[in-house]
Formats: sequence, structure tokens, C-alpha cells
Amino acid sequence: MDEVFKALADPSRRRLLDRLNARNGQTLRELCAGLDMTRQAVSKHLAVLEAAGLVTTLWRGREKLHYLDAAPVNAIADRWISRYDRRRAGVLADLKTALEQETMADTAFVYTTYIKTTPERLWEALTGPAFTRRYWGAELESDWAPGSPMTWTENGNRIADPEQVVLESDPFRRLSYTWHTFTPEWAKAGGIPEDLRARLAAEPRSKVTFDLEQLGEVVKLTVVHDGFADGGTLREMVSTAWPHLISALKTLLETGTPLPQ
Repeated sequence: MDEVFKALADPSRRRLLDRLNARNGQTLRELCAGLDMTRQAVSKHLAVLEAAGLVTTLWRGREKLHYLDAAPVNAIADRWISRYDRRRAGVLADLKTALEQETMADTAFVYTTYIKTTPERLWEALTGPAFTRRYWGAELESDWAPGSPMTWTENGNRIADPEQVVLESDPFRRLSYTWHTFTPEWAKAGGIPEDLRARLAAEPRSKVTFDLEQLGEVVKLTVVHDGFADGGTLREMVSTAWPHLISALKTLLETGTPLPQ
């Protein structure tokens, strides 16, 4: 918590968060553009934000991308805001509001957590249908080779589609695939109104990427879900669904017992 307050106390770091809130997944060069700060200064500010958990970094080829992770701000604002002085509370409230009222196109949802497990065990939890059923309620089946099809079985309904495929697969390090298809059968089984299903089906197919990084006895898991329509319905839905789902995954791996679905 102290690291988050320290990170937010500097106006330059808040400005960098604003830029990532406007467009997530930027390189250091992109973040430096138009700022009256040196590249070295921006890099140091980003390091502070990353240490506080407010920024997550991922490598895409030779580029290092920076993503905003609003979870620490929301957690502090929701639980502690009334216990701090008005100046600090105002900063948190303003930033929390800005982060929750995103209006920019195609803003990625990013979520990072740390799980006491191994990369091999976490990979199994992400790809094994018997495992995913326990915390997700859905069975994901594929040979997990890039370009291979995926099937989702949820509430007794098997969901398959030619565009439902594996995009990247680097065992124990990175997994990426396109999101499932919003079929009428899926909606009926899940109690989803037809008008909501139709809106979801009309949006571009999104994708999700899992990055795994071993850090001692824990694995850093970063989930990036992107490819959303500007102001789309799915973006809003996954922002609440993913935190619960990843919490259920973490609980299952660390305790052997899943959260209630």
C-alpha cells in the first residue's frame, strides 16, 4: 500500500498512468513522445509504477509493452479512502473514476496476480479440461498448437467455430487464443438474454493472452484480454469476470479447493 501511495504522489507518474489509461500497451518510446522528460526519467518513473503493481510489462518480440493495472488503485480506494487525508483521497478518487470510465477504443483489460505454484502446474490449470472445469465451469479442449481449433464445453453446450483457435503456445511461458463464440445455445444455458447475446455476437472477436513468469516460489500470471470494440459490451463484462475467475484459479492451485462459482 505504501508503494502505491508513493507512486501516485508524483504528478509525472500520474500523467504516465493517464496515457496508459488512454491507450494501453505502449512502448517506452511511445510514452516518451510529447513529454518534457528525458527517456531515463520516464524509465525510472515506470519502474516505480511497476514496483507498486500499477504497471505491468510484457515483451512482444523485441518490444517491451507497458500496461496499466488498476487493481491496486481500486483496492485502496474501496477499502481505505475514508481513512486518509482529503488531499490524498481526492487524488485516489479522481484516478479511480478516470480508470473506471474508460472511453478509448480497444483498451486492453490487464490483470496480474502471483500464485504459489509452478509454471508447469499453472499451464496444466489453463489448458487441462478437467482442471478448467473446476474453477471456470467450462472445459477447454485443444492440442494447444498455434493455429489449432479450440472447443469450449459449458453448461452442457459444446462451442466450436473456425475462428476459435490457438494463436500462440509456448508451454509454461505464454498462451494466447481467440475468445469463444456467443451461440444461442450458450446464451440459453447461461440465462443470457437474446438482445445481450446479439450485441456480443456483433462485436469483433477478441483474444486473451496469458504470460507466465517464475519468480522464486511463485509464478507471476498476467492476463491481457484485448481486441474489443470501441465502447463494446464485452469489455465491460470481462472487467468483472476475469478478477473472479483468476481468484478462483489462484485459490484452487494454492489450497486445492475452488471458490464457489
